[in-house]
Amino acid sequence: MKATGIVRRIDDLGRIVIPKEIRRTLRIREGDPLEIFTAREGEVILKKYSPLNDLSEFATEYVAALHESLGLPVLLSDRDEILASAGVTKKAYEHGRLSTFAETVMAERRLVLQQQSNVLEIVNGQFEEVTSYCIAPIISSGDVLGAIYVWSTEGLIGAVEQKSAEIGALFLAKQMES
Repeated sequence: MKATGIVRRIDDLGRIVIPKEIRRTLRIREGDPLEIFTAREGEVILKKYSPLNDLSEFATEYVAALHESLGLPVLLSDRDEILASAGVTKKAYEHGRLSTFAETVMAERRLVLQQQSNVLEIVNGQFEEVTSYCIAPIISSGDVLGAIYVWSTEGLIGAVEQKSAEIGALFLAKQMES
């Protein structure tokens, strides 16, 4: 475990403030859910909670099926990192931190369809030259949980690919609600 040299006291309601520097580094935003664990030696461990992680095996199979059906690369992310990928080098994407661009698209809470040649950066430092792409945010109970990303390097993303990404995002959102 990495020592930070920061000491905080617990207040009379049992609360502790996570320093701004740590929140920024770990991308913890106001309202983010955190899991709390205890370790054998009296340590308390806080971990960002991703509801989509609970569906990781299912999500991996879903992304693979979507890739097989469309014949295009497909990624699935939570709000911070890529959880599943198909049609790309897994090492380049899986568990990669999302770029500012990907975070901004999710924050806009709407499907994005771009049908022009472009350089796409979904994961920090991983650039793809694409002819078109589609990003469908996963929104459950009013909260953005992640997104599905589909792109093409040869042709344009059409209505079928767009609807497939949109249906995938809606389906995963419904899974989170049940």
